[in-house]
Amino acid sequence: MPISIDDVMQLFCHLAQQKGMKATIKHSGRGALMAGATAFIGGLMGGPPGIAVGGALGGLFGAWMTAGQFRPVPQILLELPPAEQQKLYDEAVRIVRHLDWTDIAQLTSLVMGSASLQQKLTAVLINYLSKELSAEIQYGE
Repeated sequence: MPISIDDVMQLFCHLAQQKGMKATIKHSGRGALMAGATAFIGGLMGGPPGIAVGGALGGLFGAWMTAGQFRPVPQILLELPPAEQQKLYDEAVRIVRHLDWTDIAQLTSLVMGSASLQQKLTAVLINYLSKELSAEIQYGE
């Protein structure tokens, strides 16, 4: 049976929810901008020592600003643009195309009943999040 992109996203959301997956998208550019801006301001105000102090404080503030912004993976998946959802869809279809199912509820049941399928689909999801989105993944509620 043909499977829609929305059905695959729903399957990934269910799987991520069952595993308690959360992810944070790394915003290293924001942290670097903060460190550079405070080093510049420090240099204007205090010369060479101000650059060092401003860079250090900016780096710490930038790291604090971008750390710990974990969001549930289902929320991230549903916010993906269609082109990104298509990438995940293509990988998932390679795994589930051999299964015999009639609707998304039955497909979800088949996947959740098979540790092997769960592992394969979870690996696809983790690979996508870490490689494409540079996300850090955390498990548990």
